[in-house]
Amino acid sequence: MKAPDDLNIRPATPADVPLLLSLVRELADYEHLADEVVADEATFRESMFGARAGPEAVIAEVGRAAAGFAIYFHNFSTFLGRRGLYLEDLYVRPPHRGQAVGKALLSHLAKLALQRNCGRLEWSVLDWNRPARDFYEAQGARPNPAWVNYRLTGEALQRLAGGDIIE
Repeated sequence: MKAPDDLNIRPATPADVPLLLSLVRELADYEHLADEVVADEATFRESMFGARAGPEAVIAEVGRAAAGFAIYFHNFSTFLGRRGLYLEDLYVRPPHRGQAVGKALLSHLAKLALQRNCGRLEWSVLDWNRPARDFYEAQGARPNPAWVNYRLTGEALQRLAGGDIIE
């Protein structure tokens, strides 16, 4: 399928923070994780565009309508000795699904990874999200069953840190 002729993918700006947060909430709702979204506009703005910002975002627009987004950041492979690009979230709004918007977003990130001399582009997908998994596999991505993701949050993170915060 060919993407719409009026599809445009552009970098997000600080003015897009309300839109990005709205899209994140739509994604969280789709993933049955809406209760986990605690970010507000101020936190999002500081994290995305503040002095120590790390993540970046692009917005896909069809005409003037926001059709989807991707948020990504650099990680590092010690084995490759090179940065990689980690896709945190990719989301396409329901009316724009099946129109190659997701493929255009992923292709945009693949090009960006190559331009930045990244050794890989990687991401995680919820195990139950078969439509997303099928989409990614159709693009040539393969799951990596040799790795298990771990996460520390809340009290466990505080406990391990011993209450100390590194500035």
